[in-house]
Amino acid sequence: MSDSVSAPAVSSPSLIRLLAIMARLRDPHGGCEWDLAQDFASIAPYTIEEAYEVADAIARDDIAALREELGDLLLQVVFHSRMAQEAGHFTFDDVAAAIADKMEDRHPHIFGGEDDHGQSREERWENRKAAERAAKGAQSAMDGVALALPALMRAEKLQKRAARVGFDWPDTAGPTAKVIEELDELAAAQTTAEQLDEAGDLLFAAVNAVRAYGIAPEDALRHANAKFERRFRAMEALAQGRFATLDLDAQEALWQAVKMSERGEAADISEA
Repeated sequence: MSDSVSAPAVSSPSLIRLLAIMARLRDPHGGCEWDLAQDFASIAPYTIEEAYEVADAIARDDIAALREELGDLLLQVVFHSRMAQEAGHFTFDDVAAAIADKMEDRHPHIFGGEDDHGQSREERWENRKAAERAAKGAQSAMDGVALALPALMRAEKLQKRAARVGFDWPDTAGPTAKVIEELDELAAAQTTAEQLDEAGDLLFAAVNAVRAYGIAPEDALRHANAKFERRFRAMEALAQGRFATLDLDAQEALWQAVKMSERGEAADISEA
């Protein structure tokens, strides 16, 4: 095995094997053509996809799938680390050491004997993260919110950052009124550019309103997605293969029938 294939020393035989496999795939002398052609940017979408597949396995309570998807996600870390090592930036061992250092630093009440000063876990965590950002030269409360986050999650994080410095509604009335205001402004928008702007404002306001109730917007939307999919599939089953041929009134009747069925009520769908 050439020097370019050698893996950094780690204690787990399985991890040693995985690191060696990736090194071999990236070996310019006989490695995999596809793996050699990749860079950080081209691999990033796969990294994001694998993270979502981990979340999906958890949502489905599929432990066998979770083990597999965690392996796929680990491969992404190994892949990025290998490319960084080849460029002389850092190694997989550096990545592991950095996160170990960070976790110990963010839990001084556990690893450092420091008093927690009565703070909640979230308060301690956010205070440590804020100190880390400041040490890295952050000048705005908005600094460090990843651009690649899904828009819904990023909106929530931006709002939470603003809230930590006092820029937030004191109750649910303000954000609720803002949603209504943005609905009216979207309805009044004339141009495509105006509609895009107002639609974004409406969605951002909706995130703020949901957050004011102490609900994670991502969780709420996932729940709504699952509910809509469940009900739509139930409508299709009731329609017995002819759902697409029904007019909107008949489809609405099926929708109401499904909702009533979920509530344990009987519904007449004979006209559908």
